[in-house]
Amino acid sequence: MNTNNLINEKSPYLLQHAGNPVNWYAWNDKSLELAKKQNKPIFLSVGYSTCYWCHVMERESFENENIASLLNKYFINIKVDREERPDIDRVYMTALQSMTGSGGWPMNMFLTPDLKPFYGATYIPPKAKYGRSGFEDVIEQINNLWITKKDDLINSGEKIFSILNSRLKIKSNSEINIDESVFEKSFETIKNIFDYDNGGFGIGNKFPRPVVLNYLLSLYHKEKNPESLDMVIFTLKKMCDGGLYDHIGGGFHRYSVDLYWRVPHFEKMLYDQAQIVNTLLDTYSITGKKYFLDYAEDTLDYVLNNLTDKSGGFYSAEDAESAIEDSIPGYKEEGFYYLWEKNQIDEILGNEYSQIFSYMFGIKHEGNTISDPHDVFKNRNVLYISSDAYETAKKFNQTPEEIELIVSECKNILRNKRDKRPRPHLDDKILTSWNSLMISAFARAYNITNDSRYLEAAVKSIDFIIGKMWDSNSKTLYHRYRDSEVKFKSGLEGYAFFIKALIDMYETTFDDYYLAISLTIADSALYKFYDKENYGFFDSETDSSDIIIQTKEIYDGAEPSGNAVIVEDLLRLYYFSGNKSYLEAAEKSIKYFFPELQNLPFSSPYMLNNLFFLLGSPKEIIFTGDFQDENLLSMVKYIHGKYVPFKILLHADEKTEEISAFIKDIITDYKPAKFYVCENKSCKLPVDNPDELKKII
Repeated sequence: MNTNNLINEKSPYLLQHAGNPVNWYAWNDKSLELAKKQNKPIFLSVGYSTCYWCHVMERESFENENIASLLNKYFINIKVDREERPDIDRVYMTALQSMTGSGGWPMNMFLTPDLKPFYGATYIPPKAKYGRSGFEDVIEQINNLWITKKDDLINSGEKIFSILNSRLKIKSNSEINIDESVFEKSFETIKNIFDYDNGGFGIGNKFPRPVVLNYLLSLYHKEKNPESLDMVIFTLKKMCDGGLYDHIGGGFHRYSVDLYWRVPHFEKMLYDQAQIVNTLLDTYSITGKKYFLDYAEDTLDYVLNNLTDKSGGFYSAEDAESAIEDSIPGYKEEGFYYLWEKNQIDEILGNEYSQIFSYMFGIKHEGNTISDPHDVFKNRNVLYISSDAYETAKKFNQTPEEIELIVSECKNILRNKRDKRPRPHLDDKILTSWNSLMISAFARAYNITNDSRYLEAAVKSIDFIIGKMWDSNSKTLYHRYRDSEVKFKSGLEGYAFFIKALIDMYETTFDDYYLAISLTIADSALYKFYDKENYGFFDSETDSSDIIIQTKEIYDGAEPSGNAVIVEDLLRLYYFSGNKSYLEAAEKSIKYFFPELQNLPFSSPYMLNNLFFLLGSPKEIIFTGDFQDENLLSMVKYIHGKYVPFKILLHADEKTEEISAFIKDIITDYKPAKFYVCENKSCKLPVDNPDELKKII
């Protein structure tokens, strides 16, 4: 097999394309300089290894000899793994959305040799179809324009660059007044787009968006509005009962292609597991309903069993596609690993069990993927809960407990059978940002369940990042690890998510080491990313020569924005350390973004949560005593089990004094187990028993 320049890369996505006839280059100084030297436009294709439509376009176009020869003749062709280089992806996705009003992956952009975009699209079929231009036509048209109207294309690229750049140079208004009116507006917006029939938001594809659900939980806590909690409970129930959840192996798929959470896009992403687990655990803390805890624990087990490296890092994702037994080598289909035909279920489970299982999970001979417009899945079935245990028990004249035992046995049988199928491709790169989200989820899970496996997983991952991805000499955090190679400086989101994970781990273990290193990394982030002139944080370091636009993102997409998380970090660290520079940077950043919050509150719910934090006063819970004291442990466990957003939990001792000098003004004796709860710069009398603590939390 012929190979191109990608063969020496570590990215699973780039390696997937290393055998294409397209002469791909990685994004680096050498390839960018080559475009300038040859005065050729750049064809930039951005995707990731578990992206279904990226696979489709590769098969249709990038493995096509005719299309490859045109690309090789006319362009310098560069492949980028968006998960390795979110900074590049963010710049050109911003440009694509500006050009077309939408975005997605694969992202295909045409750039001038100076990296300015002048044309872009997502998936492009090889020949014109679905109302889209054919890729061959696009290639020829752009080449003709480059030959005949090069100056026009260059000017177009410059114009797009100038427009984008001007949007990002908004001056901060120090006189702006931030107030709580934005909360009412945000809730009205959420109600207007909430799907009261199916849960979730909007009327098209359904994405989990845990950041919105978390904001609704904060809204419920602040205003005791039952409707906001009901939205979360209803949405999570639909997500968990639907095909979005893998009822055999655990874990959530990326999104559903219908209104009903029924038919998923089958890739499983680490960041989804982490965020959904946190939301499930918070909802369990509020409601006490074990249903939410069960799904959270099953998802964590999926991560431990399938996405955890023996070194402690967490892998990135599993693919939507999988190979089919006894088929053409290399042939794959979306979702095959997860789908079942009715006759397969009958044969594997036997008649009695199959009837019960098929009734409960909506399995039909003709298939149950009702919203599959192109009949891609034919007569196959996605497992979703069509009838619950009570309905199924009534149908088959059994008790719900008997039904649950039967279904559990059926799942084990089907899991053993499914394990013999070829598994979907595993993207085994380890990303600091996504690992950090998972660390926070495991820390929260340990606090709720006291399951030591969860704490061990969180500790090992933090040790991995500090040992492999953090350079303490240069105070630099790195982004990606794979096959013993550490590469790419982390962007803002890596620093922000890791600082949050460290603070969460401090509040779990009360090991001062985690708090101390979080402060060190926060100082590094302020130095590298903070805009001291206009405020807010740049998404990448200002000395990045290959990034043409310095973005400041607060949109919460599949992951929360780096700006929102770093602001939360700084607010928390201010209350831990008393360092007013953290509070000042956080407050100025919220003010900088406030007009955007007012205009599009649904887009940035994480920053709205920060506004709650800033305008209110967190519960500062400072306690003393020895962790061998069972009374102290029971009080800490009570606090961990409660849903108390924006709390600060600090164990005071001689070591903590070095970080939090202010505790000497509150506490004189660190030995007895006492809890001091402070709000609005006022502390209540210390308490030393669980009953008194419950009254003031």
